[in-house]
Amino acid sequence: MASQNARYNLMELMVCTAAHQLEDGKTAVIGTGMPLAAAMLAQKTTAPNLIIMFEAGAVAPQLVKLPISVADSYTQTGALLHGTMDLIMEMCQRGMVDYTFIGCAQIDMYGNINTSLIGTDYQKPKVRLPGSGGANDLASFCWKTLVITPHDKRRFVPKLDFLTTPGYLTGPGARERAGLPRDTGPHKVITTMAVIGFHPESKRMQVESLHPGVTKEDVIANTGFELLFVDPLPTTPEPTDEELQILRKEVDPLGFVIGKH
Repeated sequence: MASQNARYNLMELMVCTAAHQLEDGKTAVIGTGMPLAAAMLAQKTTAPNLIIMFEAGAVAPQLVKLPISVADSYTQTGALLHGTMDLIMEMCQRGMVDYTFIGCAQIDMYGNINTSLIGTDYQKPKVRLPGSGGANDLASFCWKTLVITPHDKRRFVPKLDFLTTPGYLTGPGARERAGLPRDTGPHKVITTMAVIGFHPESKRMQVESLHPGVTKEDVIANTGFELLFVDPLPTTPEPTDEELQILRKEVDPLGFVIGKH
């Protein structure tokens, strides 16, 4: 399994894989944790002109240290603009933001996300989760939504307990019928097992690569709905030595995201 590789651990593989999804010269509103580590790594490697934005209002800061939240003072260092949440959300609504990068508690085959509750009773759920934050707004209006999450049946479910953040809703055309901008929606899901995209016609999840050591059967056994698979099915590229060095020494030297070495 990838997590047992002597050269890197599973968290490092996921962060490096996620970094490759962010294009140079694009804009991206980034959440904390693994998405932020991935964005920092992308800026230091393949996307030096990536414009990172934060929900709390910072635009294009110089990330000299990994922030612990979207309102951490380190999100403001050297920023081109010190704005507000209203400004960031307005930029998304205007179509000025290419990517957003978020997590999930539950996700279904169309990329719809639950981060609100586990259970069927809204007033008395089994577990009360943090809620949307800005995720609903971001995934509604940014052009491409990236998700990073562990991969198991508790998360990859046939039906969400609560719809917090829209993916492709019920399938082709559903976002547009709901009033969301055309050509927006989920783009990639990076999990502990695979990189997953969405079929261009059906809008269903489609596995695009398997992490080293992971089998197709492993993914099927840990997913609560039927997945599509590209054919042939490649292996996710492993992190390079240079990427690992930058990730460990410059992005996350304290091991908050990738763990200590």
